[in-house]
Amino acid sequence: MKGFGRLISRAVLNQKRFEFCREINPACRLTTGRFIHVSTATAPFLHNSGGALSDSKTLKSSLHPEKLTVLTGQRRTMFIQTQSTPNPASLMFYPGKPVMDVGSVDFPNPRSAMNSPLAKAIYGIDGITRVFFGSDFITITKSDDATWEFLKPEIFAAIMDFYSSGEPLFIDAQAAAAKDTAISEDDSEIVAMIKELLETRIRPAVQDDGGDIEYHGFDEETGIVKLKMQGACSGCPSSSVTLKSGIENMLMHYVPEVKGVEQELDAEDEDAALTS
Repeated sequence: MKGFGRLISRAVLNQKRFEFCREINPACRLTTGRFIHVSTATAPFLHNSGGALSDSKTLKSSLHPEKLTVLTGQRRTMFIQTQSTPNPASLMFYPGKPVMDVGSVDFPNPRSAMNSPLAKAIYGIDGITRVFFGSDFITITKSDDATWEFLKPEIFAAIMDFYSSGEPLFIDAQAAAAKDTAISEDDSEIVAMIKELLETRIRPAVQDDGGDIEYHGFDEETGIVKLKMQGACSGCPSSSVTLKSGIENMLMHYVPEVKGVEQELDAEDEDAALTS
């Protein structure tokens, strides 16, 4: 009788879960032992052993605390999360695995992505205008006419296919990570202080927003530090505020020789500035 009672309780619980599933997504159907989200997207189905469905975005519920797995013909564990940035055209993707061991890399155009199989695959998706690799995230920028609703399933698939392939992140690893803030013997004391501040105080804060900064030099005569914004910070409406109110003020406070900060633009950013 106890076993029969447990069977009845389990059936009632599964029915409640199914009703909850249908409230979230009408495409959910009941199968033996679990609920499956039926999707027409090209991305793999996400499910867990407890029967909870998950969309491409994180779905947290006390009904399904188990670890999510990804199915694409074979079972492998991977749960990609997304996070918004101050730039509405950019989104951060966290694959749950390390991306860059050291530094960061910006791919402002498809040509620059030829050294990375992952960046090249992401650029193969229509509507992608920029790719950026951070320590544990990938920032992707889309065009104005593209929507995340259609882009995210393809991006999820590209990221998961790459990590399951076993390919290296870069074809030429030596040319990958930025070494712009590495202090050299030829650097003056002022330049060394600027690089140390950029690396230890400023860069971590900028990376939290899905971007990065690249040091392009210091003019001792004018006191101007030249920087280049990368990732989500490139083309972001608030990047000029970040540059002036945040970075410039900090550098001028700790290094009195610094009189200002100027942003250097690449060809893509200059074209965007002219058309805006």
